[in-house]
Amino acid sequence: MAELEIQPGDHDPRPASGPPANSANPASSAKIVCVTSTSQPRSSQPRFTLPQRLILAIVPRIVWTLLWIVSRTWRFEVIAEEGITPVLEGQKPGPEIYCFWHQCVLACTVYFRASHAVILISRSFDGELITRILKMFGFDAVRGSSSRGGREGLLGLKRVLASGLSAIFTADGPRGPIYQTKMGPVKLAQISGAPIGAFHLEPEKAWVVGSWDRFQIPKPFTRICVSWVRFTHAAADLPEIEFEPKRAELNAAIERARRNALAHFGKVQA
Repeated sequence: MAELEIQPGDHDPRPASGPPANSANPASSAKIVCVTSTSQPRSSQPRFTLPQRLILAIVPRIVWTLLWIVSRTWRFEVIAEEGITPVLEGQKPGPEIYCFWHQCVLACTVYFRASHAVILISRSFDGELITRILKMFGFDAVRGSSSRGGREGLLGLKRVLASGLSAIFTADGPRGPIYQTKMGPVKLAQISGAPIGAFHLEPEKAWVVGSWDRFQIPKPFTRICVSWVRFTHAAADLPEIEFEPKRAELNAAIERARRNALAHFGKVQA
C-alpha cells in the first residue's frame, strides 16, 4: 500500500481531475453551480418552528468557528491502495461519486472543504442544519433521502456530475445501520456512468459519541488517516438482479478503507 504524508498546505495536482483548488479558508463563499431542489413548490418546503429557526440561525456559525479553530491543529496522513491516485486536501476532485461512513463527517468536512462537492441530504430539520453548516465550508446540497424524495435527489446528483462536480454520500446515513451502505450510490453510478470512490478518515485520537454511528470528534493536534481504496464501477446496463452484489462490493470497499486506516494507527479491528 502506498503512503503519503500530507502536511498542512501541501498540494499535489491530480492529473485526471483538473487543477487543484486553492486551500481556501473554510468560510469560502466561492460561487458554485446551483443544483439544490429549491425549485419545488413553496408548499413542499419544510416549515420550522420558531425555536428551530433560531437554532438554524445561530448553531451553524458556532460549529463553523469551533471546527475551523480546532481543525487547524489536525494533521492528515494519506494512504492508498496500489494504483489509486487519492484526492489530497485542498484539491478539487473530478465528476466522481465518493462514499464514506457517517462517523467521519467532521473530518471529511474539513478535508474536502475546497472541493465544492455536493452532498445528498434529507429535507428534515437535521438535514437543514447540516446543509447550512456545510455551505459555510464551501459545499452544496441536493435535498432528498433514501426513503422519500430519493429519485429526485439522485437526478439532482446526476446533474451535478454532468456539470463537472463530485457527489458525496454518507453511505450508511442518515440513521444506519452502521457500516451498511444504501443502494443510492450504486443507482447513481449506473445512471451517470461515474465511478464510486471509497475512503475513510480515522483520527488517531477522538471523542466517540454514543450514537448509532459511533460519531467521531477528532481531538486537537491529532493525526487523521485518510485511507483510499480502489474504485467501484456500475455499468449502465447493470441488471436489477446485480444491484445487491454491487452494493455489497461497495460496502466491502468502504470497510476495507476503514480497516486499513485502523491498521495504520495499530488499532484493534472493530
